[in-house]
Amino acid sequence: MGYSRQRKGTAGELRFTAYYWDIRGRERSAGTFASLVEADRAWQLAETSVGQGRFADIHSGRQAFRRYVLETWLPGHMIEAYTRQGYTQTVEKYLLPEFGRMRMNEVLPMHVRDFIRRLCEEGASPHTVQRCKTVLSAIFTTAMSDRVVHLHPCVGVRAPVVPKRPPTLLTPRELDAVLDVVEELRWRLLIETAIETGLRWGELAELRVADLDIDAAVVTVTRTVLELRPQFHPTGDRFLIKMYPKSREYRRLSIRRVLADRLAAFIHTERLGPEDLLFEIPEELRLPVRPVPRDREVGELTVVNEAGRRYRHGTVYGYSIGRCRCQHCRGAYADYRAQRRADGKDRPAKAGRLDTDGHVSRRWFRDTIWKPALAAAGITRRVRIHDLRHAHASWLLAGGADVQTVRERLGHASLRATERYLHTLPGSDQHALRAFTRIRDGRSTMTCRPSVRVVRVPSGRARVLRRRTAWA
Repeated sequence: MGYSRQRKGTAGELRFTAYYWDIRGRERSAGTFASLVEADRAWQLAETSVGQGRFADIHSGRQAFRRYVLETWLPGHMIEAYTRQGYTQTVEKYLLPEFGRMRMNEVLPMHVRDFIRRLCEEGASPHTVQRCKTVLSAIFTTAMSDRVVHLHPCVGVRAPVVPKRPPTLLTPRELDAVLDVVEELRWRLLIETAIETGLRWGELAELRVADLDIDAAVVTVTRTVLELRPQFHPTGDRFLIKMYPKSREYRRLSIRRVLADRLAAFIHTERLGPEDLLFEIPEELRLPVRPVPRDREVGELTVVNEAGRRYRHGTVYGYSIGRCRCQHCRGAYADYRAQRRADGKDRPAKAGRLDTDGHVSRRWFRDTIWKPALAAAGITRRVRIHDLRHAHASWLLAGGADVQTVRERLGHASLRATERYLHTLPGSDQHALRAFTRIRDGRSTMTCRPSVRVVRVPSGRARVLRRRTAWA
């Protein structure tokens, strides 16, 4: 049972401190008050909260938000490495500058609403605001479970609505145009495999020769790879292999025989072993690329710079002082830097090296292969690599495949995620419009004909009733 203890304040006045015992049997303070009645009420309420499981540790609640997040929540939160990387970026960029110095029990819903309002006024996207609220809510949900706080400040706080935009899709003709401009066979096969299987990028980059059954034309998805910053990787590397896909279930996907034969020929040509990556960065792209010094012709003068001076094309001065970025000036500066590195005066350049263990980086493939192919094919709208997965699902549904089969191929947890691909191909909504037009213009084949019903009456004779029904 709790009690109140008398003590003297800083000015010599009488004060009363309320004490109670938590669920671990430790003596805790419920606060100091000016009267004995208030102190008794405080420890009684604290004991009631402990009995109902709704108590909060006052001492833990006084710790700073920064300390709890960095020392307790992030280290003890069991999340994927890629999710931890995203959460850490959100915490360091948005949450710590706002709530870092506040105590955990001082954060109220009004503070969260002001934080969201300021983000919106500063031009943050609805997706960013929603992510900040999601991470902040996860922090205080754990804090309530740890009995650090007794109030969840995110409950009842609304964030801007994130509109769900329809996926951007490639038509079969556009995909053929993209494949025609991709010169290297390795990357053409990667794009064809992506559109025929609907694999996520991590699953596609981790696909190995042993995962492909050539005779049955079946691809088995058992792993995925994550591209992380070195500080979030357990060993400081760049790529982390997970021994299960995102859905945590293995998938077996059938592919067309023509694609299986192309992949088999590629494996034979490249002499790939069972454990080799099917789509691997070539060895020469993983080595530093050193510019070869060469003689250049000195051309005309550069344009006038800010100081009103001009310099010769194809010289170091033309690049550094004249600010000319033509191929001659860039080449001269590259030769100059290469010579300095050869003389040991500068550190080796890292720009020519891809930091990879053989896995294809999403950013490298996007900037080096995908975007140039879209531009060469004349596709001006923004199409992501992940949109190949959307196109795979939409093409299957538009071709007559059932939703359950598409869900299993994509590895979705529910049908709701798969149903968003219904009626996504261009012109698919025209079928419904044509059906409406047939009814509206009176060109439907439906007719209105009478129906006959026989009713027995008490006299024993049958009475035939005729009535007209609507669109029988």
